Amino acid sequence: MRRHTVIAHGRHAVRERRLDAARQRQHGLHILTFEQLAARLAGGLTCSVDEETLRQAVQAALPTLNLGELDSLKSLPGMVAAAVDTISKVWSAGIDLQQRAASHPRLSSIATLERAVLVALPPNMMRPADLVAAALARLEYAPTLIGPMEVVGLTELALCWRPLLLGLATRVSVRWIAGPRSVPAWLEGCGIQIELAKGQAPQIMTVSASTAYQEAIDAMRWARALLASGQAQPAEIAIAAVTPVEYDDYFLALRHDANFELHFVHGVHITSCRDGQAAAALADILLRGLSQVRIRRLSTLLRSYPGPFQDLPEGWVRLLPSDAPLTSRQAWTRLLERLTPASWSDGIDHSPVLREIVDVLWQGTAAASPVGERLLSGRVLAIWRSALRAGPAASLDLTLAALRQDDGLDACVSLAWMPASALAASPRRFVRLLGLNSSRWPRAISEDRLLSDHIIPTTELDPLPVSAADRRDFETILATTECQVTLSRARRDADGRLLGRSPLLYGQPAEHYLRRNAVPEHAFSETDRLTARPDEFSAFPQSIAATSCWRDWMRPEITAHDGLLREHHPAIDAALGRVHSASSLRLLLRNPLGFVWQYVLGWRSPTGGEDPLVLDALGFGDLVHGALDCALQALEANGGCATASGEQIARATDAALHELALDWESERSVPPALIWRRTLEEAKALCERALSFQSQWHAGTRSYSEVPFGGSTPKSSAALPWDATLPVEIPGTGLRIGGYIDRLDIAGDSQHVRVRDYKSGRTPSPDIVFDGGKELQRCLYAFAAKAMLGEHVDVTTSLLFLRDETDLPLNDPGLRLREIGQYLQSARANLLSGGALLGIDTGGRFDALAFALPANANATYRRRKEPAATQRLGDAVRIWDAL
Repeated sequence: MRRHTVIAHGRHAVRERRLDAARQRQHGLHILTFEQLAARLAGGLTCSVDEETLRQAVQAALPTLNLGELDSLKSLPGMVAAAVDTISKVWSAGIDLQQRAASHPRLSSIATLERAVLVALPPNMMRPADLVAAALARLEYAPTLIGPMEVVGLTELALCWRPLLLGLATRVSVRWIAGPRSVPAWLEGCGIQIELAKGQAPQIMTVSASTAYQEAIDAMRWARALLASGQAQPAEIAIAAVTPVEYDDYFLALRHDANFELHFVHGVHITSCRDGQAAAALADILLRGLSQVRIRRLSTLLRSYPGPFQDLPEGWVRLLPSDAPLTSRQAWTRLLERLTPASWSDGIDHSPVLREIVDVLWQGTAAASPVGERLLSGRVLAIWRSALRAGPAASLDLTLAALRQDDGLDACVSLAWMPASALAASPRRFVRLLGLNSSRWPRAISEDRLLSDHIIPTTELDPLPVSAADRRDFETILATTECQVTLSRARRDADGRLLGRSPLLYGQPAEHYLRRNAVPEHAFSETDRLTARPDEFSAFPQSIAATSCWRDWMRPEITAHDGLLREHHPAIDAALGRVHSASSLRLLLRNPLGFVWQYVLGWRSPTGGEDPLVLDALGFGDLVHGALDCALQALEANGGCATASGEQIARATDAALHELALDWESERSVPPALIWRRTLEEAKALCERALSFQSQWHAGTRSYSEVPFGGSTPKSSAALPWDATLPVEIPGTGLRIGGYIDRLDIAGDSQHVRVRDYKSGRTPSPDIVFDGGKELQRCLYAFAAKAMLGEHVDVTTSLLFLRDETDLPLNDPGLRLREIGQYLQSARANLLSGGALLGIDTGGRFDALAFALPANANATYRRRKEPAATQRLGDAVRIWDAL
């Protein structure tokens, strides 16, 4: 068996040629890259320095070296990548840094780094110049180890490898099989046989798409058409660009939709897989701090890997308060202190494990390596280590985004998405080239980041400039493609700016204009097909429902899509039969559609887990009410609120707010520290006003706060004035109510009761009674107190607006109760008859579910539907005009 060797360019070309050799049963054939050839001839298990090993060596050497004028840059993000790039260029160009170190301080710095890198490399790894020298010393073994040699698919060879190629030509037969490719001038007269061939004459078509994304879509349609028509097999089709990373996200998404294998020759982003996302989730916490959202994400991604998160029971995140950001170590500590073994689903206390996780994560990027070693395992840990080798911990998010991995598909039997350089070395029969825009293909020449042109001329450091390589690859692809080449460019970028044509398109066929909304000749997926065929899509149930809804929204009449239901719907009956609060009854009166969404369908507005800049009005009101509850209980336990001095009230308020602030910081979203302190000061002032406000106290008065009624659960263990489990029903309505009375004062004779509802907002008109259905607390709470304490009790009720200490009493609560009962009867009857329609608050400023309405509902939908809705609601709208 005669040994012979083929040299190919790049991993993809090597794999395809090896498959072809296996199919042809070519025994004794070695297919290698030139670096592998040099290592084989050098012997002794030697190999060239790969990029990952060089990166590790540079990262290990940088912190310990004094790099002179580069010393201030060595810890910056991107320095490792820049150093690796510069050293690779220097080695590829065959430049001896040690000899030239004295000529410039920058060269001295790079030479110092190179010496440290060479020491850090494994003993069997050599830089190209050393590998060539070792191989040249063993040229006598070339006939046995290599045999006749063919160089296939290359258009150039780096300067560092040329001496070895020329040396081999003196010992073995070397053939440079260029085919239709250009031949380097330095090969002339060196004893190497050059074989040329006539170039292919493929069908060439030039197209322009609206954007780069549309280019990707059209490329997938083109590929699907070739496959479906039987013109080509997947292995005969290639889509290429000079910088494919710009299109990777598009093709990754389209590949899943198209449901055919599209191999990424250059690899996919590491974050496109679950392992990469897990590493990114950990980096997010270390870089941006703890939060409930980030911990939930990390726990979900690491559940299937051995480690601390796997030790936690399934569904442990349900223990976390839904609206608590948990952005500090102290917040997590307070949460864990409240947990007991009974809190966990398996009855075992896992708090120590969770506390350890929080303590480890709290260390931040300074301990990125030990944090990863403690929490990660398997493939995720390997990714984490690679990211830390590639750059500093402070830029982990950027480093992870740049890492790539193989997509696991077989390149030799799949449709390929690849760099133009890989396609030039391994041609296919059907090709589509993307990104043929000015300044993008060919790319502009740029100076090295560390060795500027005035230190080493760019022509010397990079004798094979990227611009010339791009032009050469373009010409090679046109000359080696057998059947069809489609040249594609985008007319605009993602921001809408116009893009120019690549100079490579001049002299090519006239451009075909592809419209973004054009019907494709062949769709690449089911989604694409249905979008292009509205008649077919219109028969789908989703389309029928959506079309019907849209048309109903456009009509002035009330329809089922506006909330018209059948009478006595069981879900409506169930919702009306629940225990209602003042808030739910307000919704029933002023927004029947919103009532159905919230209490029948169970919809809730989305809540974020991030800290707000300021508390909203509802949050501030909750803070004030919570502080008043704690302070009033403390005052009642120490002599009573009625006789408390201003100093006692101030102390009780301070203590209540301090305790409440700790709970809020653990369980709820709070503003930044400075604004939070100002918010607490404002709440303190309002609380002191509330507790100091006195209007005709009775002897021996007892005060209660947050008093439950109608079955509501008590918020604390404080004594109650009645049995809170007893039901309370509004006469004549069939509606039961429950809730909490902000303040209840019972006189010593138990014959006089004052009900007070605190308000932290602006004071309205003093004449309001129901305020169009917005204000129901006074009437409902007065009725609840009378129902619980007995008809003989004299009940007064009022709203106390704390900002200006305005007290608004309700005159004749009995009369007002009868009036509100009539309004509620009308609203209940309307809903039972199927009228879940828009009301006066639908789509308003405080409508939390306004996002479920048609877009710009106030300007269009409401105006169109309001007359018919008002007529259909009938007597239920009278409350909107009530004072």
